Amino acid sequence: MTDAKDTVEARARAQVRADEAAITGSRRRSTGLSDAARAFWRHPSPWMLAVLLTAAVTARLVAGDWRLSDAVTPVIMLAVFPFFEWIVHVCVLHWRPRRVGGLTIDPLLSRKHRAHHADPRDVPLVFIPWQVQLWLLPATTAIALLAFPRLGVGLTFLGTAATLGLGYEWMHYLIHSDYRPRTRLYRAIWRNHRLHHYKNEHYWFTVTTSGTADRVLGTHPNPETVRTSPTVRDLHSREAAAS
Repeated sequence: MTDAKDTVEARARAQVRADEAAITGSRRRSTGLSDAARAFWRHPSPWMLAVLLTAAVTARLVAGDWRLSDAVTPVIMLAVFPFFEWIVHVCVLHWRPRRVGGLTIDPLLSRKHRAHHADPRDVPLVFIPWQVQLWLLPATTAIALLAFPRLGVGLTFLGTAATLGLGYEWMHYLIHSDYRPRTRLYRAIWRNHRLHHYKNEHYWFTVTTSGTADRVLGTHPNPETVRTSPTVRDLHSREAAAS
């Protein structure tokens, strides 16, 4: 059983490498983790999330009143996050432009994600747009302050949300950078997301984990059974041509 699984994984890695090479060609090179980290902090979204995280942690320490819910809340959020990632990826990032009356509904996040699929090597497109962060971070703060029965647990929620957001940005950036996988866990996450970008955009929607929400929600097939999508770099192009 293990040998068969390893064979499938090896074939999947070979397919991803072949598909990626056909797209990116000689641009691939290797970089160190420290170099990747320095490049990561040159972009606005990580700094915006880091400022929120610092403010949330500081406010939480000042507020005090620690209870069991402050330990339970991060655990629940961590368990739910892969499903949240999946829902946002499917329903928002892969949103098809729709006309309602004379208005076209096509959010900035969706437009940027289509551009990200068109060129996964364009680093600024890897990050959550700063324009989106300008309303997303205040909205998350408002939820933390208004939706919880106790200020302390609301601030715990806010700090955890900022940590998860920063972790998402780091992992997504690292996957698309020239840093090569060196651990089994990261290799699985790296391969999972590259299958989404270079194999078929209809599967493998999680970013920070491999095969979690995708397995539960039916979007983690055996790569050997999935054809390489002709629209993986041009999302919704067939639908656009048909219309």
